[in-house]
Amino acid sequence: MPNPTAAMLVIGDEILSGRTRDANMHFLAGELTKRGIDLKEVRVVSDDQAAIVAAVRALSDAYEHVFTSGGIGPTHDDITADCVAEAFGDHIDVREDARAILQARYDASGQELNAARLRMARIPDSATLIENPVSGAPGFTIRNVHVMAGVPSVFQAMVASVLPGLTRGAPLLSQSLRIERGEGDIAGPLAALATEFADLSIGSYPFQQNGMYGANIVIRGSDGARVDAAMIRLRDTFPE
Repeated sequence: MPNPTAAMLVIGDEILSGRTRDANMHFLAGELTKRGIDLKEVRVVSDDQAAIVAAVRALSDAYEHVFTSGGIGPTHDDITADCVAEAFGDHIDVREDARAILQARYDASGQELNAARLRMARIPDSATLIENPVSGAPGFTIRNVHVMAGVPSVFQAMVASVLPGLTRGAPLLSQSLRIERGEGDIAGPLAALATEFADLSIGSYPFQQNGMYGANIVIRGSDGARVDAAMIRLRDTFPE
């Protein structure tokens, strides 16, 4: 059986402007890899309603799971929840289960659950809540889309809440070999190796160091024996 597939949708003008460096993709990719869920695509879109709606629909149709990050906070530009609801034709408003979570959180801290904070309790009717042990405000899952915060610590906590409930696949295994030759010198044998081991992913990642050209060759696959066999062949082809 093939592994489940996933995509990530990163939402926010601050990512596209370069003001914020996205750390969530790196974290999610690592967690999905460990669970045998193949991350196939990552898109970044601005805080634009039409763009978010279109991306949610397209990714939801193409992959088994979609993870979004960003845009579910209390400010005017946090529009992700509304856009996801629109993408699936669902009604959205303040939900009492989400309100109760926020009310308890702010009561415990002595803060007011004001109108801005209450925006974080706006959840589509058919969605299920995603626990947020860091700051309280929940994410949500609707159909195959998991809607999460953009703050890395909160995003990571929400991922930890969601992943145990997802079907696992075969974890992706990898081995690498550093070859101190230019890619032009190794491309031919690498192509032959990739053809022989077509069931594996074989990537070449070049570097230049102290005037020397080389490449790190990474072999990935879910069958450990096949990865071992390909690495043995690679070492034989390019002995140190």
